[in-house]
Amino acid sequence: MLLLGYDIGSSSVKAALLDGHSGKSIAVAHYPKMEMNIVAKKAGWAEQHPETWWEALRMATKELLTKAGNIDKSAIKSIGIAYQMHGLVLIDRDQRGLRPSIIWCDSRAVDIGREALERLGKEKCLSHLLNSPGNFTASKLKWVQENEPFIYEKVRKIL
Repeated sequence: MLLLGYDIGSSSVKAALLDGHSGKSIAVAHYPKMEMNIVAKKAGWAEQHPETWWEALRMATKELLTKAGNIDKSAIKSIGIAYQMHGLVLIDRDQRGLRPSIIWCDSRAVDIGREALERLGKEKCLSHLLNSPGNFTASKLKWVQENEPFIYEKVRKIL
């Protein structure tokens, strides 16, 4: 039994293939070899195109399977995915992305998060393991709603 794992980060996509019985690594790979581009149209902003992640995942997989050699791909029984926390990907009804992802290190919605923290109450947030939500996905979604209503109205899924 083989296990396939991906880490979709803001710098690259890392992939690992493990033997599920022994826990030993069979092969590892990452793509791109240089860091992925982060678009910062304004100070404090950070965006990436999800299509870039998909292409990096495809290329990392290709490299991983080449390094693994002659394996039975049907033996891969599990795929795990880790993604950069607090990113916002907006999808329309046709399953297409509506805009670049606002990624984890973007700080445009910090004021929205502070306001949410005040309204919800610090004690309630902390007792529910919710730190100040400035960089959280919900704050970024609220920013899109307020600043890009033409995009927000087309949203059908939030990732």
